[in-house]
Amino acid sequence: MAYSVAQRTREIGLRMAIGARQIDVSRMVMRRGKTLTAAGVCVGMVAVLGLSELVRSHLFGVRPSNPLTMASVLVLMTVVAAAAAYLPSRQAARVDPIAALRSP
Repeated sequence: MAYSVAQRTREIGLRMAIGARQIDVSRMVMRRGKTLTAAGVCVGMVAVLGLSELVRSHLFGVRPSNPLTMASVLVLMTVVAAAAAYLPSRQAARVDPIAALRSP
């Protein structure tokens, strides 16, 4: 997300120059982070359910599709992804429109 915000600095500066508020820019970046997180969670859940039988022989005392483990990992990954989107969204909201438009 930080790389994406850095690449889009001119676009963000232009948006702010034509009237976008800081909260609008922050929401835009967070929305992109939520979309990527949702896609990753969906792909990950399908992969876990599809590949769980392959690791069955390596698990002792735990089912391959343990709901508590899956829910814990889902929550942890979602929190980490939200933090990874929040910090760049704050950076994007503080972009100076004039400096962004002047940069090469």
